[in-house]
Amino acid sequence: MVMVEGLWCQFDVSRPWLNRIFNRQGRATLTAVAEVSFAIPQRKTFALVGESGSGKSTIAKMVVGLIPPTRGNISIDGVAMTGKADAARRQQHRRRIQMIFQDPYASLNPRWRVRRILAEPLRVFGLEKDRSDSEPRIQELLRLVGLDAADAAKFPHEFSGGQRQRIAIARAIAAEPAFIVCDEPTSALDVSVQAQILNLMRDLQERLGLTYLFISHNLAVVRHMASDIGVLYLGRLVEVAPPNELFDRPRHPYTQMLLDAVPDLEAIGSRVRRPIEGEAANPINPPSGCPFHPRCPYRNDRCKLEIPQLMQIADRKVACHGISEGRL
Repeated sequence: MVMVEGLWCQFDVSRPWLNRIFNRQGRATLTAVAEVSFAIPQRKTFALVGESGSGKSTIAKMVVGLIPPTRGNISIDGVAMTGKADAARRQQHRRRIQMIFQDPYASLNPRWRVRRILAEPLRVFGLEKDRSDSEPRIQELLRLVGLDAADAAKFPHEFSGGQRQRIAIARAIAAEPAFIVCDEPTSALDVSVQAQILNLMRDLQERLGLTYLFISHNLAVVRHMASDIGVLYLGRLVEVAPPNELFDRPRHPYTQMLLDAVPDLEAIGSRVRRPIEGEAANPINPPSGCPFHPRCPYRNDRCKLEIPQLMQIADRKVACHGISEGRL
């Protein structure tokens, strides 16, 4: 359904030209995403996890077309979403790609009633020719996400955070998409509400045959949602594995560090947890070699010089010299 190959995203963060001349500085480039590749089968969920600033949301925005990639290819349902070729077909294909944003308080227009919010994608994509024709569809969408048809007459401020996110989900499925990018859709909600929203998204996936790219920093959430998980560090994928394999037997040192940071009452005393060491490097001036080597307890001289490539090792893909050399 979704194929991402060799995706890069770099931003020019240089100071103004005159400042650079006076201070004798060159251009500065921030590499937000570097050489990321993954595939998502139809009706499956691929999750991306990592620390803040690891590039998760940047990838999400590139996949839906909000940010152009510096280089790399993105194809969705066989249609190339990058490059200049096939632009007309790509425009027609936009309806099949939607996004659920992180903050339900900011992603809905506060001046519009729910009826207009849900009717907008129907109007934009030409799914309903007349305003009266859209009313049955709006009521159906509200029922699908667990709201009442009478809620169509209300404004967003009349709803709780969880209800607002249900409206955002209804808006995303209004255009009958095949692929939805979910950018931390539950992080702004209470824990009790998060489970309800996640269960709703799972039910909609089964009922409508949806494919998800799920962005999150919450490992417990992605274990519940994902069929495969990709771990990002400083814009690079360091490990890709099914949830059970990743949680039961993490291979990359960074994945192990992330899981050791998750509270687990059952595991207390049963194994030694390694504390988090150091901080993520500056993406404007990343370390040479493996980007994780300054924080890695298993590093050697090769790690400082050579960037590891993502390789298939047994049941997963891992980018680590220590694993490829048999040291871990």
